Amino acid sequence: MSELHLTIDRIKCDGRGLCAELLPELIHLDDWGYPIIAPVPIPNQLAPHAQRAVASCPVLALALKRTIRSK
Repeated sequence: MSELHLTIDRIKCDGRGLCAELLPELIHLDDWGYPIIAPVPIPNQLAPHAQRAVASCPVLALALKRTIRSK
């Protein structure tokens, strides 16, 4: 079984916060405006929102990664 996870390249990120506006269920901002991503698989119902957040990142710091989960 595979799971979808959201990752961030902290070097690319410049803390604009758009991702947290688009996906507040999984992304919160720290005191400086940089995203903190919940370390959980993305639920199926939030996958379209996660894809939109990735596509909307102006510096391409977000990515979706599919991981294989063993039973």
